[in-house]
Amino acid sequence: MIKIGRYEIHRIEEVVVREHKSLFADWDEARVEPIKDWFVGDYYDTADDSFATSIHTWLVKGPDLTILIDTGSGNTKDRPLSPRFAGLDTPYLERLKAAGVAPEDVDYVLLTHLHIDHVGWNTVLSDGKWVPTFPNATYVMTRTDREAKDPLIGAKEKPAGAVLPFVDSVKPLLEQATVKLVEGDEQNFLPGIDFIKTPGHAVGQMAIRLRDEGEEALFIADVMHQPIQVYNPEWSSKFCEDGVLARETRKSILSYAAENGCLILPAHFGGTHCGYIEKTAEGYAYRPSDVMP
Repeated sequence: MIKIGRYEIHRIEEVVVREHKSLFADWDEARVEPIKDWFVGDYYDTADDSFATSIHTWLVKGPDLTILIDTGSGNTKDRPLSPRFAGLDTPYLERLKAAGVAPEDVDYVLLTHLHIDHVGWNTVLSDGKWVPTFPNATYVMTRTDREAKDPLIGAKEKPAGAVLPFVDSVKPLLEQATVKLVEGDEQNFLPGIDFIKTPGHAVGQMAIRLRDEGEEALFIADVMHQPIQVYNPEWSSKFCEDGVLARETRKSILSYAAENGCLILPAHFGGTHCGYIEKTAEGYAYRPSDVMP
């Protein structure tokens, strides 16, 4: 657990998958050498050229608020285009309860974007119907991403398999839950919590900034998938909807994090899963957190 002022941050793991280095079209093995002392092992396996990719939720517990940031892939979901996320059966809710939170305790679910591995636990199957997992929560998402992923609006040309995450994990919220659509740049949306637009990986992606008692954390979602991108910010992943824009967003976030000394909490890093950005003569460096949330 990590403390930011009066807030506690916990990482609720769903599953860890392996991702081949082809995740980055610009991959250069030589770029591993300068950071291999800490990068190889906890983050990257040279035996099969793969990354440890954690799929997790950030749980933020405040004095009067319980917040989830993203909800992973979900159980028993049909994912014909992404078999690794299909039919999962993980003890995610049990892990959440171990952190002291039952589904009915959640006040807000903040969705940084609506990709397959960020929305799955929004819903669970009950009597053959997808229903909201967190019945008392307000679900928050950007209007831009909501419209872009909707098969009736921005995703009309997408195949049926590609829009299933929206159909089974977002649409039921719009029909059955309390949903707040935002622009993604709201200030003080909740006490100490701001939104920052971070488009590129997803057209409507936003980061979540938490500030309290002089301390700051920045939940950066998929602005970066792996810490090697700190050293190579021009590398965008194959999952980025707009790789060029994602690159510019990444550089902006790196600059901000280095200047403000805030803790960054990405959605998929291995190792201690979060850390700090430092400015160097060559660009930026990553310093993993000493504490694992």
